[in-house]
Amino acid sequence: MFRWWTKLEVYYQIFIMLFAGAVAGVGLNLLTNNFHVVDPDTSALILSIVKPFGDVFIRMIQMVVIPLVFASLVLGVASLGDPRKLGRIGSKTIAYFLITTGLAVSIGLTFANLVQPGAGFSSELKEQLIESNKDAVSTKQEMKESSKQSFGDIIVNIVPKNPIKDMAEGNMLPVIFFALMIGICLSFIDADKSAHLLKVFDGVNDIMIVIVNIAMKFAPYGVFSLIMVVTCSFGVDVFIALIKYSLVVLIGLTVHAVFTYGLVIKLSGLGFRNYFVGIKDAILVGFSTSSSSATLPVSMKNATENLYVKEDIVSFVLPLGATINMNGTALYQGVAAVFIAQVFGIHLNLEQQLIVVLTATLAAIGAAGVPSAGIVTLLTVLQGIGVPAAGVALIMGVDRLLDMFRTAVNIMGEISAALFVGRTEGQMALPIEEINRRLTEQRTGIKQPIV
Repeated sequence: MFRWWTKLEVYYQIFIMLFAGAVAGVGLNLLTNNFHVVDPDTSALILSIVKPFGDVFIRMIQMVVIPLVFASLVLGVASLGDPRKLGRIGSKTIAYFLITTGLAVSIGLTFANLVQPGAGFSSELKEQLIESNKDAVSTKQEMKESSKQSFGDIIVNIVPKNPIKDMAEGNMLPVIFFALMIGICLSFIDADKSAHLLKVFDGVNDIMIVIVNIAMKFAPYGVFSLIMVVTCSFGVDVFIALIKYSLVVLIGLTVHAVFTYGLVIKLSGLGFRNYFVGIKDAILVGFSTSSSSATLPVSMKNATENLYVKEDIVSFVLPLGATINMNGTALYQGVAAVFIAQVFGIHLNLEQQLIVVLTATLAAIGAAGVPSAGIVTLLTVLQGIGVPAAGVALIMGVDRLLDMFRTAVNIMGEISAALFVGRTEGQMALPIEEINRRLTEQRTGIKQPIV
């Protein structure tokens, strides 16, 4: 009976279950809150049964993130050999992320100023949203205050005092620094000694990839759970009230993905549709989990196996990208800042909007690759331009939904950076024409002539 299902590719299964979860979640929300067919206790019971499937899936992916990042970074840096090459690749990667993040927030501000999503927002609805999300905003404010650091503190904290503790707590930047140091030092010591250790890291890397493959078999059911819980909790009335704001964010994200990344992908010699086919697993997992970090193992798998970027580039660029590249988050923060200011009747002049560009870019780099981290960094952006932090309550209702889209854009950016660096460094496993041919075959199902 279910033979047809097992024959489907995993990404088709994920897409079907993503749609099914959205329908189930919206349906349950309507039956509970609008039609009152299902009582709230029954709705909560259904969600409590469904939710663990999504949590288990995310935990399976998160379980491999630290060991995979650590092992792959050590291998990648050690294989580069020349520290000057590492410096060149590192500079190129960071510059790419900074430039694209700045472009993203500028696109967001442009659309927000053109459409003015906050204009005409009723004061009654404003008060209602602020009151209903007051506790959530207070929690986010506390998170911001507890993690408040100066620029100097951020730089100092990159160097770990106890790397094992940082691994246990999931602090990515210190882990990346520690892995970089080990990789660099392995390239300096005697090759006979380093070879044994590199084999161990290579084995750890392979084991983590196998675990990712197992987790991906479970992905469709985890995705169904995650999407159903989100859409059921997501009030339809709130979405209707905030539809203009949501559309501005989504249009901005689409423009950034199609034009900014599209240009980079074209310059790299790859067709945009082929690129999207190559990274579809990572996009779907990122969309459903709203976490760049949780999606990292799938992103690395797609970049090496589908786009044929060499592993030493992927293992350096993508872990770094999952930590500091937040293009989608920066764009959303630009739109959100203008939207909240408009609702409160605050006019942002050119100087204040430039502050938004700078603050959103730097804040996005410091954002954790976890769900709704952008809300915490948005508080920093609002503080920089004198907009009331309470305004965050206006967008809390739709934040989780928009978080899914902006995470997908973040992941597109991270993998496009690996492709860009791989092409410019001559670190592709196959000629670009052959990669295009294989991806076209995969996309169309029609055998392509070998070039």
